[in-house]
Amino acid sequence: MKKIINDPANVVAESLRGLAAAHSDVLRVQYDPDVVVRADAPVAGKVAVISGGGSGHEPLHGGFVGQGMLAAAVPGAVFTSPTPDAVQAAVTATTGDAGALLIVKNYTGDVLNFETAAELAAAEGLEVRSVVIDDDVAVKDSTYTAGRRGVGGTVLLEKITGAAAERRDSLDAVTALAEKVIGRVRSIGVALTAPTVPHAGTPSFDLDDGEVEFGIGIHGEPGRERIPLEPADALVARLVDAVVSDLPFASGDRVLLFTNSMGGTPLVELYLAHGIAERLLAERGIVVERRLVGPYITSLEMQGMSLTLLKLDDELTELWDAPVNTAALRWGL
Repeated sequence: MKKIINDPANVVAESLRGLAAAHSDVLRVQYDPDVVVRADAPVAGKVAVISGGGSGHEPLHGGFVGQGMLAAAVPGAVFTSPTPDAVQAAVTATTGDAGALLIVKNYTGDVLNFETAAELAAAEGLEVRSVVIDDDVAVKDSTYTAGRRGVGGTVLLEKITGAAAERRDSLDAVTALAEKVIGRVRSIGVALTAPTVPHAGTPSFDLDDGEVEFGIGIHGEPGRERIPLEPADALVARLVDAVVSDLPFASGDRVLLFTNSMGGTPLVELYLAHGIAERLLAERGIVVERRLVGPYITSLEMQGMSLTLLKLDDELTELWDAPVNTAALRWGL
């Protein structure tokens, strides 16, 4: 294992100190328990949109804390759910009379710990709601979940609900909007290599040079099938087919296409894949109105990519375009 680290046990804490130093204009970090909050939190009269999960998926979630997106993010240990007391600390630090919405990816540990935290916050007199995102079409159940996993759609959900909170929508309205996005977003990923968790020191799974894991999870969970590595045209077509057929998306639909690196795939390959996906969607009559390309929900250094499609309408497009100022997403300022 070759990584730029000191003690594997201190990777998350040391990374958070660097995040705080690099982006003190938009966020600050509270330690023990570890929580990333926007620099001006709490913001009066605004719903606090809070998310979190195991570390190792950066910039998710801490990179999305700031104006127009998350009020707080709760990082667990690498690939490990944050504890309820950490989630509760995030709620306490950012939630006022407008209440809080917890965005939870569908992994058993995350769901249980966020539910417990919501109960603890409610006991403090805070109004807290939760939504669970499960956009991965690859498998119904996995190593970590009952039902589908929450993956790339989480980034789009956090941006759109964060924009709604910023314009001072009520907690009921932000929650309803979140459910709307969850119903209209689908994703799937593919892995060319395995990630290596620092404290484990060895790759999470074995994969021959000529094989890929199709439908991989963001923790290296098994996908739909293990197949021979194909040229990019064929591999991207397989990803597009899986996502489009699931909702299903249809000719005339307006969509946001999110092409994501799993951490180890360079932009030259990612843009190549994105171009193929746009062409294939155009051939189906699906209109790509908005795009996001880059490493936004990763799995350490795993080579691979994921595709996410969100069916847009005028409201979702307006909220996607709304100003955002975070470490990882900035526009419209």
